[in-house]
Amino acid sequence: MATAAQPLHDTVATQVRDLIFAGELEPGELLDEKALCDQLEVSRTPLREALKLLVSEGLLRHEPRRGCFVEKITDRDLDDIFPVIALLEGRAAFEATHKLTAADRAVLDVMHEQLTHCAQSGDIAGYYRMNHQIHEAFITLADNRWLAQTIADLRRILRLARLQQLSAPGRLAGSLQEHLNIYEAMVAGKPDAAEQAMRHHLLQQRKALQRMTTLSLSRIAL
Repeated sequence: MATAAQPLHDTVATQVRDLIFAGELEPGELLDEKALCDQLEVSRTPLREALKLLVSEGLLRHEPRRGCFVEKITDRDLDDIFPVIALLEGRAAFEATHKLTAADRAVLDVMHEQLTHCAQSGDIAGYYRMNHQIHEAFITLADNRWLAQTIADLRRILRLARLQQLSAPGRLAGSLQEHLNIYEAMVAGKPDAAEQAMRHHLLQQRKALQRMTTLSLSRIAL
């Protein structure tokens, strides 16, 4: 049976979302609908439907008589979001621990070996990619679609901030050890410990970002 074609406005929403995450549409920027229609080769109707979807996701903000703006994430937003996503991803680690199989562990062993290699070689870009894959693996293993959906929604918002917490001094080694602690608890069959370790990991990310902000305000180059 043929797969139903994706509605045009969904396709357009994906394209605009990609422009936002790529930084081609800057935080706080007022969207030029005509320019976007020309760029994406669509009419105003599917574009406006797409913008409504992105407003509902929190990526855009609509102001009457002005239009849609790319949302800006503030420090207060980060302070509010990180404790929530720490709770959610902690729960994912808890549920994943209960459902971990020998086959799952074999794959996760390899993933953590690659994560360790990236950290030891100072490959921050590679570490980010593997870190994301490991977090996604835990969510997959948790097998809770409501949990996965809520985490995905918050992650989309966090991507607006273009966070680079691994650049903070000592953060790469710290993040690696936190990941190893999470995985050690999972392998040991300790869901409560895995949950707490994951919460700690996410909250340490926020602390690293706060430290980077403080360092950036100094007149002295590090």
